[in-house]
Amino acid sequence: MALRYASSTFLLAAIPAAAADAAPMPELGGGLVQLLFSLALVLVLIFGSLWLLKRLSSPRGHSPGLMRVVAGTAVGARERVVILEVGTTWLVLGVAPGRVTALAEVPRQAVPPAQPQSGDFAGWLRQVVERRHAR
Repeated sequence: MALRYASSTFLLAAIPAAAADAAPMPELGGGLVQLLFSLALVLVLIFGSLWLLKRLSSPRGHSPGLMRVVAGTAVGARERVVILEVGTTWLVLGVAPGRVTALAEVPRQAVPPAQPQSGDFAGWLRQVVERRHAR
């Protein structure tokens, strides 16, 4: 019986020593370097894919003066009326989700200078600066 306790004590003492040899503790510095490298790689992949997406979705070519939006205003939650200049003609369009409707076609006109609205801070500031420079 004494031999039985001695052998089990010997086995219990040998188990932690074998476990320590089997799985050494990883170095903290090596794991941190690997973590930072992986993070940098993921960030480079994100920014690279965003750049590629922007590059692929940009319009091809440049057509100055062919068409331009003269004015637009919201008439509903998702509906707008837009004046589009095409050559010497203005097209008045109704724009809604999934639909564009031609409302009228008028000859091109001179655009009056925009008057600032009551809530238009940029226009108000522009007027104040122009008045100060006029003095």
